[in-house]
Amino acid sequence: MSDRHHRHEHEHRRASPLHRLTHLLTPHSHGTADRLDSALESSARGMRALWVSLAVLGVTALAQAAVVVASGSVALLGDTVHNAADALTAVPLGIAFVLGRRAATRRFTYGYGRAEDLAGIAIVLTIAASAAFAGWTALDRLLDPRPVAHVPVVAVAALVGFAGNEWVARYRIRVGRDIGSAALVADGLHARTDGFTSLAVLLGAGGSALGWRYADPVVGLAITAAIAFVLRDAAREVFRRVMDAVDPALVDRAERALTAVPGVRGVGELRLRWIGHRLRAEVAVVVDGEATVREAHRVAVEAEHALLHAVPRLTAALVHADPEPVPGAADPHLALAHHAVR
Repeated sequence: MSDRHHRHEHEHRRASPLHRLTHLLTPHSHGTADRLDSALESSARGMRALWVSLAVLGVTALAQAAVVVASGSVALLGDTVHNAADALTAVPLGIAFVLGRRAATRRFTYGYGRAEDLAGIAIVLTIAASAAFAGWTALDRLLDPRPVAHVPVVAVAALVGFAGNEWVARYRIRVGRDIGSAALVADGLHARTDGFTSLAVLLGAGGSALGWRYADPVVGLAITAAIAFVLRDAAREVFRRVMDAVDPALVDRAERALTAVPGVRGVGELRLRWIGHRLRAEVAVVVDGEATVREAHRVAVEAEHALLHAVPRLTAALVHADPEPVPGAADPHLALAHHAVR
């Protein structure tokens, strides 16, 4: 890490409590004027997305619940439960965004950004639970079919559900991708599936209006299948994030930025990892073996600066300078070889 980071930390520890509080609450960057995706701003955007979507889905679910009581539609019941569950996933995500804003400690040296990944797991479990409930309810009604009352009202409630969910899905996915939150994107996919299942409820209402007594439970089973598909996509997204997967295009972008830095003669090991919705990098660059410590450090600082500009949502980079190998000379890392994990 560069000297400016060490000076920054030292000055931060010497500062007054009021200065430290101001520093914590004020977004700041590493000299990039247009770097708007700071930790505080992205968390604030995530929180806004959660509260707005919670309100929209809450109103949608309440309206549908009233129709369920009047009509007895099991398909609409499954859709309503899914909408309510989708709204409640704002709770663990909100907690994760709040935790993610806390400063790192000597125990949690990388901060609390991983809470967002735990929230993603909670969302996946919520989707699984809603799928199980919708499937069980549909099977029960398939074995014991009952007529659906107030079919036109059920159709209107289904359209309301689709409109509310599609709006929330677009909003969550857009904000989630902007701030790099896999959990928020997964939640948006969840809402999108709710929208399409609402359209399935509309089909069930049409079948009931035509006198097909099994239309409602069959559509309920179709909803269960749709939830299972979104469960697969959301689980894959969250699993990749938990396993530190990144888009290979980001790695390519980082390599190109590093090789363009004057003094960098090669790029060795390069690692990127997500911590919540922020990226960190660790990289070894090859520099002139005859360079002084100060010269090698300058190259490392410029390499870090280039990465911060080139890689979206990257907030920190640890750059290690390796001397260019000399033919016939021993590898300076040879002493570390026996510590390698086998």
